[in-house]
Amino acid sequence: MDRALSAPGKLFISGEYAVLWGGVSRLAAVAPRTAAYVRRRQDSRVHICLEEGTLQGLTTPRGVKWSRDVPAGFSFVARTLDEALRAHGRASVGFDVAVAPGALGPGGHKLGIGGSASATVLAAEAARFVLEEKFDVLKLALTAHTLGQGGKGSGGDVATSFAGGAVRYRRYDITALANAANTGRFNAALAESPPVDLWRMPVPRVSMLYAFTGESASTKLLIDQVEARLAEAGRKAFVERSDALGHVIEGGLGGGDFRAFSEAVKAQHALLLELGPLETEGMRRVLAIAASYHCAGKLSGAGGGDGCILFAPDAQAREALRQGLESRGFLTLTLDVEPGVRGEAQTDARLRGWVDALT
Repeated sequence: MDRALSAPGKLFISGEYAVLWGGVSRLAAVAPRTAAYVRRRQDSRVHICLEEGTLQGLTTPRGVKWSRDVPAGFSFVARTLDEALRAHGRASVGFDVAVAPGALGPGGHKLGIGGSASATVLAAEAARFVLEEKFDVLKLALTAHTLGQGGKGSGGDVATSFAGGAVRYRRYDITALANAANTGRFNAALAESPPVDLWRMPVPRVSMLYAFTGESASTKLLIDQVEARLAEAGRKAFVERSDALGHVIEGGLGGGDFRAFSEAVKAQHALLLELGPLETEGMRRVLAIAASYHCAGKLSGAGGGDGCILFAPDAQAREALRQGLESRGFLTLTLDVEPGVRGEAQTDARLRGWVDALT
């Protein structure tokens, strides 16, 4: 039994940081997609195959008994397989999971489109498939990814990679699920817990583009810094303003008055900058160039690096902006919303080769 899978990355359209404090975020599932391949074994061994090597372990009802300390690069996939086996809750055969590396920009920098979230979703779906389970893949992936980040992060990247499209998402509290995972009731808790507050929006009619600034940022570090600076009252005020702007931005994604939409996008970016020095010189240059082409843009994600999501009134304006950015040395990605995690008819030959090489 084997299966090829893929899952999209994500970009925040609005609601960064606000979603951490009860607000609403809006995100888009985007390419490039991440590929994975899973194959069931006849014994109880588990292998995670990544570009940097292989991690081995044995299945148990309490998770995988890994043969060594889990390296940092394997942590999200390993945590997810642990949680999947806890949800399974009984002895099982083993399986091999190969996950392709996330997309990288110039100099090997991560592009900031949610590589760890995509890998987590793929691992959760791969385990569900080989274990022939019916657990809620999204809830399990949210639990694993949040625990893998030490409780930080909103889960918006995981939800978007799972669902695909353009989505509206509110942070999901995984506390009860995390507690249940340690008591043997994880599968029941996944079924009994409230649904994830996740809604698919219509496909955007504005044209979208991503510009990578050439440097990566640490989401966890930035969240720690922002939360240390902003007290409870400040967070509440920030959420109210962010939600109001997000509502306008969502309406503008459907077309209509692009000028009003642009002003809301600009205001959302300015609001994020009130949280601290999240804008880099590269971002300032990208947004200035976008404005010169009568397009709108903002940082996407935690800031401090990565890139900007840009909006144009139509595909022709987007192409002109893309050429202008590329001519100035910026890497760009033309964005169309992608489907969520799915099975694929064709297997990535490299991933199959990694699994075939195992004994």
